[in-house]
Amino acid sequence: MTGIYIGSTSAFAGKNITALALGLALQKQGLRVGYMKPVGALPVTVDEIIGDEDAMLIREVLGLDAAPDELTPVIIPQNLRATRLIQPENCMERIRAAYERLSRDKDVMLVCGSGSFLHRGKHRGVDGVSIVRALGLKTILVDRFDNTLHYDAVLSIRECLGDSLLGVLFNDVPELFMRDAVEILVPYLSEQDIKVLGIIPRDPLLNAIKASELAWRLGGKIISGNAQSQRIIEDFLIGTMQVENFMTYFRRQRNSATIVGGDRTDLQLVALEGDCPCLILTGNIAPNELVRARSEQKGVPVIQVKDDTYTVAKQMETILASQKLRELVKIERAAALVNSVLDLQHITQAL
Repeated sequence: MTGIYIGSTSAFAGKNITALALGLALQKQGLRVGYMKPVGALPVTVDEIIGDEDAMLIREVLGLDAAPDELTPVIIPQNLRATRLIQPENCMERIRAAYERLSRDKDVMLVCGSGSFLHRGKHRGVDGVSIVRALGLKTILVDRFDNTLHYDAVLSIRECLGDSLLGVLFNDVPELFMRDAVEILVPYLSEQDIKVLGIIPRDPLLNAIKASELAWRLGGKIISGNAQSQRIIEDFLIGTMQVENFMTYFRRQRNSATIVGGDRTDLQLVALEGDCPCLILTGNIAPNELVRARSEQKGVPVIQVKDDTYTVAKQMETILASQKLRELVKIERAAALVNSVLDLQHITQAL
């Protein structure tokens, strides 16, 4: 039996979809695939047993039947007071015992990390490095583009793991950066004896969110256009300029929600006429009747929020960057995308 740890340089890098895609691909090869997420951060209760929300989703997609607390023996909540920095029991022993039970009849075990590989769980001795060493796992590292690719972090993790690092998978790489990644970064890492397992191009659908969920995440409410509250939002733009300039800017990002002050009726109407998927009005200012009527006619949900435009824009960045895979269409799309670039032959040969 072989074990593969899927870690990442930072949170929300794409570990879950990598585990899903790899698990489904290995199952197609006829292998018995097991899975666990030793450290969880999203507690969920199933039949009075606490587990991790992401782990339960992957269990369902892979068709596994492990108990929630075996899939995720250690839960570290986001809330600092609930985290309890001083932990009396040995968390690593709980992880080791669960791994042993879950892997008994499996050909391959996929072990999915939580947060960043080097840091998450360090205060309890269950960071990525410690788990890999304790369980004797090989590691696939996922790095997500965030203004750049984090090659220094990859090099640091390579120093910690040595030959147990199978390679790195780069995720969410925009088209403008793809050539540099292929022609500069891949050869450089190869010289450092680090295999690039694939480069996943950016796909806006994977970070998209429904208008109804966005309203909830922003602490706002949909005040018109409710019939189209399930419209998908892939990105956003900010309307804080003159109408002429805004129209030019808007035409280049027509699939984006528009964040605009509640008092800017002129920009609101421009966005509605341009068929933006959603209008977000800031400053807790309700739109006038003309905007309400036009949003109903065009089928564009209008969300009213309390915060100012800058605060809402920062919230949108975080929401879209951390958007989880919860819908079947997104899971299938992401799994197909990962498998189209992942060097599965290198992984299976290395194992």
